[in-house]
Amino acid sequence: MSEPRTANRPAGRSGPALVRTRADLSQVCGRSGGLGVVMTMGALHEGHAANIRAARACCGTVVVTVFVNPTQFGPGEDLDRYPRTLDADLELCAAEGVDVVFAPPVAEVYRGPAQVTVHPGPLGAELEGASRPGHFAAVLTVVHKMLHIVPDARHAFFGEKDYQQLTVIRRMVHDLDLDCRIHPVPTVREPDGLARSSRNRYLSGPERRAAAALPTGLRAGVAAGPSGPAAVLAAAGAVLDSEPGVDTDYLVLRGPDLGPAPGSGPARLLVAARVGATRLIDNMPVT
Repeated sequence: MSEPRTANRPAGRSGPALVRTRADLSQVCGRSGGLGVVMTMGALHEGHAANIRAARACCGTVVVTVFVNPTQFGPGEDLDRYPRTLDADLELCAAEGVDVVFAPPVAEVYRGPAQVTVHPGPLGAELEGASRPGHFAAVLTVVHKMLHIVPDARHAFFGEKDYQQLTVIRRMVHDLDLDCRIHPVPTVREPDGLARSSRNRYLSGPERRAAAALPTGLRAGVAAGPSGPAAVLAAAGAVLDSEPGVDTDYLVLRGPDLGPAPGSGPARLLVAARVGATRLIDNMPVT
């Protein structure tokens, strides 16, 4: 991206153009010939960086959206305490070669209460949708909006850590004939295996150690794959049940599209649990 397009770049630093409005975004992006977009709620970490790198390898222009979407937080969830770290986010984006960061205020994305939203279908009421009613309708609505707000967005990159989110987004793009390719990016993990997440920062030291039971349990389930679906769930469940600091919400085995688990072949093992006051999710592919 040429220098004249980066008028909103903070003085004294190189890096992405920072824009706040749709009009400025259109002016900065122009017609890119099919740019890549990485949608985030900020508090960027190595998992987001992996998404950005995948976009950078694929697309000539990369836009990162930083928007804490209020509609996807249910009653009692952590909207108010959700971390907002725009300066640090810009530094990460600069290091990863991002061209544009779009960080709009709420009023720029929602021009009044949304009366029409995107229904996520049956999968939206299961797993995370059962625990967080309305969550996936809010996610799909804001993703749909961003795919139209970001000019010429033809590629979008989402991490596999939020596997159900990735699956319903793919379904939306397919069913609504949206002209965008959804790229999955493998989960990025901490040295002990815990999936990178903005919510990890809420964990105390003992909670952080207890949370390692999630990836440990998933790996045990993966190792039991040759013995069949029941063995997968039993092996993973035994690990999770042995850690008193983990309160499991669900542990399920599903098909790759999150339909019923197959008797053999590829599948997905998913878990959600509370560790202290923090709710964590994770998943791994299983054969």
